[in-house]
Amino acid sequence: MAYVRFNPMWEFENLSKEFEKMVKTVVSPETRPRVEFGGFKPRVDIQEDEKNIYFEIEVPGVKKDEVKVSVGEDNILTIKGEKKFEKKDEIKVCCRSERSFGDFERSFQLPELVEQEKIEAKYENGMLYLSVPKLEPVKPKETVINIK
Repeated sequence: MAYVRFNPMWEFENLSKEFEKMVKTVVSPETRPRVEFGGFKPRVDIQEDEKNIYFEIEVPGVKKDEVKVSVGEDNILTIKGEKKFEKKDEIKVCCRSERSFGDFERSFQLPELVEQEKIEAKYENGMLYLSVPKLEPVKPKETVINIK
């Protein structure tokens, strides 16, 4: 009977090589999806002054009539839409695509003191601009009492 010397490092090396093969297979360009769907998330800048809250939302490639802006009773501002993927028939193979497409939705909690009915929206060159007017806080009524 022949004796085989046990080497724990040899087993670890084999396991490590198998793991490397598996990772290379998973992340290789051939197995990666060519185009991502559902990954589009518009970027938003929010600023405010004493009278308004301003939203600037990047929605490049999205048409004005494909964007919906709403505010619910809970004062949550929601922007919804879809950035559609338009396949060009003359292109047969995609070598690289870094843009993302699909449905999107962004929601923001507005403060209680805003005038929902007076929110203004403007769409220009792939940018959606919102102006949310603030209500002036009700100042507590003060009664002056004469001292006798």
